[in-house]
Amino acid sequence: MEALIGHTHMIEADIIMKGHDPKEPIMAHPPDTDSDITLQEWLEGVKAHNVGIKLDFKSLEAVSPSVALLEEVLADPSRPVWINADIVSGPGGRARPLEHQAFLSAVTTLPTHTVLSLGWTTGWTAGTDNPGYSWDMVRVMEEICRNLKYPVTFPVRAALLAQSFSQLTWLLQQSDRYSLTVWTSQSDTITLQDLVPYRKHIDISRIYYDLPDCQRTELSLTLADNHLQ
Repeated sequence: MEALIGHTHMIEADIIMKGHDPKEPIMAHPPDTDSDITLQEWLEGVKAHNVGIKLDFKSLEAVSPSVALLEEVLADPSRPVWINADIVSGPGGRARPLEHQAFLSAVTTLPTHTVLSLGWTTGWTAGTDNPGYSWDMVRVMEEICRNLKYPVTFPVRAALLAQSFSQLTWLLQQSDRYSLTVWTSQSDTITLQDLVPYRKHIDISRIYYDLPDCQRTELSLTLADNHLQ
């Protein structure tokens, strides 16, 4: 993860509940239901390093037991901790989002310096006109986040940003607590020029880039060509 104002090194992990007893949070991505690494073991390893962590929750049942395990890590307020989940249906999204009320209820014991990364389920298909984030989608998200006490970053899919500028800039205008995190999937085709308006009109402290190194380098060159670096 990198903000243009500097480097924030984050390690990301997908979290689900183990599919058999003993039930506990593990590092795995659906459809997998088992793993050699538990969240507790992973957190023990992370504590020795000066890095932030981002936990991406793929199942609701994993949230509460994971929050309990996070207490020791969160005792260090200088370590960035992001909690990620897709809680709203988004453009092209086929996966079922986590139920937002249950998810937010499970994380309300976290310290207020924790960043909630709250996103939409999305999809992208090559060779078609992929819709962007609609007004309904951003308004639903804003209503959910309006009264939260946490900073919130919205993970947004780079390939869908060209057609979503008005909606996403409106969303950021609703609270100083809000930011965007631009991400991409390996299968996506993205035009980095589509990100230029966001860099031009939004403060650099409010956009993060979760992109492969090669694309991040290319983005820096694209912004420099537009006198925005």
